[in-house]
Amino acid sequence: MGSKKSKIMNDKNHFNVSGDELLKKVKEIIHEGNVNRIIIKSEEGKTYLEIPVTIGVIGALLLPVFAAVGALAALVSNFTIEVIRKEE
Repeated sequence: MGSKKSKIMNDKNHFNVSGDELLKKVKEIIHEGNVNRIIIKSEEGKTYLEIPVTIGVIGALLLPVFAAVGALAALVSNFTIEVIRKEE
């Protein structure tokens, strides 16, 4: 008899956004749910911020993250957001 294994696939999405749209897009992605990690990179591929998103993270706990994202948006004009989702 074979053993039953749970298969977990990682699905990545990439979004190119301007600095003005960065915070709005990050909030939108978190609100969608089913997100494991958000990575914010420059156009050249330099990683600026990795945000682990766990189930149960809500409002006030995300305020420092949103402040950091807002500060990044002021520094760089264009970003790539990489979204890693977990699917079962």
